[in-house]
Amino acid sequence: MQKRGPLNQRLGTNLRAIRLERGFTQEAWAEHLGYDRTYVASLERGERNMSLDSLTALAKKLGIEPLSLLADPVAPQSSN
Repeated sequence: MQKRGPLNQRLGTNLRAIRLERGFTQEAWAEHLGYDRTYVASLERGERNMSLDSLTALAKKLGIEPLSLLADPVAPQSSN
């Protein structure tokens, strides 16, 4: 499947970051969210075009604001 636009890429980057932050494998994350693993993988790669309703439902499952899924990724803070 072909990658889509920059918002799809950002969504994928943010979803992957949240998944890793919460310590899930992709398979466990998909199960936790009630999605198929291949769907989650394609979201993380920026290949899927989610509807606003789907994005809102996903954000609710994650306990975050929907717009945060489309926000610029935050650079990791260095611990100096």
